[in-house]
Amino acid sequence: MTSSREYAIKRLKARRDFNQLVGVAVVVSVLTVAIWLAARADYFWPMWPMLGLAIALLVSAWQVWGPGERPITEEQIDEEMRRG
Repeated sequence: MTSSREYAIKRLKARRDFNQLVGVAVVVSVLTVAIWLAARADYFWPMWPMLGLAIALLVSAWQVWGPGERPITEEQIDEEMRRG
């Protein structure tokens, strides 16, 4: 059984990782668009790394704000035992 403290630490780490990933996504997106502009290419190829980053951001956001794994409380255990 996971304690409330361990659960809170896990959520804080997930939030920190998400924020770092946002920073990486912004830097990579700006860099790839700058390269695309400098190359004067017609085809907007930076959309592919951006799409990959967007998927990674969605997964990371789900870990932070999604339903996740909630710790089992003593009240829930007691209630289940009463149903027994």
